[in-house]
Amino acid sequence: MSRRASALLAVLLAIGLAACADWASVPLSAGTGPNPALPPPAQRWFPTVNIAPAVGWMPGAVPQPAPGLRVNAFARDLDHPRWLLVLPNGDVLVAESNAPARTDRSAGIRQWLSGLVMKIAGAGVPSANRITLLRDTDHDGVADLRTVLLEGLNSPFGMALVEDQLYVANTDAVLRFPYVTGQTRIELPGVKLADLPAGPINHHWTKNLIVDPAGEQLYVTVGSNSNVAERGMALEEQRAAIWAIDRRSGRHRIFASGLRNPNGLAWEPQTRTLWTVVNERDELGSDLVPDYLTSVREGDSFGWPHTYFGSHVDVRVTSPRPAGQAVARVPDYALGAHTAPLGLAWSAHSTLLPRFGQGMFIGQHGSWNRRPHSGYNVVFVPFEAGRPSSAPPLEVLTGFLTDGGRAQGRPVGVAIDARGALLVADDVGNVIWRVSPDERR
Repeated sequence: MSRRASALLAVLLAIGLAACADWASVPLSAGTGPNPALPPPAQRWFPTVNIAPAVGWMPGAVPQPAPGLRVNAFARDLDHPRWLLVLPNGDVLVAESNAPARTDRSAGIRQWLSGLVMKIAGAGVPSANRITLLRDTDHDGVADLRTVLLEGLNSPFGMALVEDQLYVANTDAVLRFPYVTGQTRIELPGVKLADLPAGPINHHWTKNLIVDPAGEQLYVTVGSNSNVAERGMALEEQRAAIWAIDRRSGRHRIFASGLRNPNGLAWEPQTRTLWTVVNERDELGSDLVPDYLTSVREGDSFGWPHTYFGSHVDVRVTSPRPAGQAVARVPDYALGAHTAPLGLAWSAHSTLLPRFGQGMFIGQHGSWNRRPHSGYNVVFVPFEAGRPSSAPPLEVLTGFLTDGGRAQGRPVGVAIDARGALLVADDVGNVIWRVSPDERR
């Protein structure tokens, strides 16, 4: 297709999309909590497309912290910082990463539209494929040492340190590297522990991992290869799931299934339960389906692609339900439709204010499939007795969108640093933000 024809098609699509786009019929708050509103689906030939164009931060501009908090740039001028790991000595690792180069060249309007969305949203650039180490040597809240710890990776995302081994989840495999406390570069090659589903399509490419409290098992997120299995279930083999991988042998099993695109993982310490945040399906309108935070037990199934939020049937799915599939679990806590929660961190060791003492911090990347926009913030879900309370999420960091709906930044990974501050990876602003108590108050 010529450049002129492509431009004309883009204009025609924009006009058509604007004409048929739906607006949310209920406030975002109605789609949060343990019992979210689930209005009837709003299906259209074209999905609602409401992209926040990526513009980055103007000089001097920063996100808006909650009252009583302050924010500063811990590190700037990164290349799509996605995920964070704080090491025991206080060093911070950041995965600078983007989607792998696409090898599937199948034609179609939806594929073309997806590429256009990614480009406008600031995600259409090659992956840096590295892990960078940041160190704050003078403890002023700003990293003053920066080195490339690992490079030549393949769209890396999740990281975990167990004893003297650093585990990295590339998009297609879990690798293991030797690590010595304080080192600033790893020269030895990684050893492949386990292959992960990838392939030429690899729709949800981000693979996260976490180690269990005993240090024996790695839990790895593997998102679906589609929205609702429109390419057939054969391409979803072992996807839309959380894997459990023995970190010594590399053997794996499906720990939980029916999770369209799980990303963040965290342990709740009181019950030692694994929690995750999940990006639910698109193209059912601005009110559906709520993304969610949920506990995960072995054998759990959450219904994707056949149902959502328990037993609500998605009539678009034509693939038969697998024989013997468990009844779908209802997620614990809805986070609103299309908020795109990615980052997840338990509040342990946080020195933020008392209202952020027990619960989960969540980085919400933000919507493309909703009017008005949702997400584009960092929120906190309070917990009581090891579970989310009935209270609504508390906003921690906002201001990522301009009044005109442009994205200055988009939160991804979140982590608590060695001094109890909250770190936030911003993959559009190319910044790591640090949120701490405002000592001036």
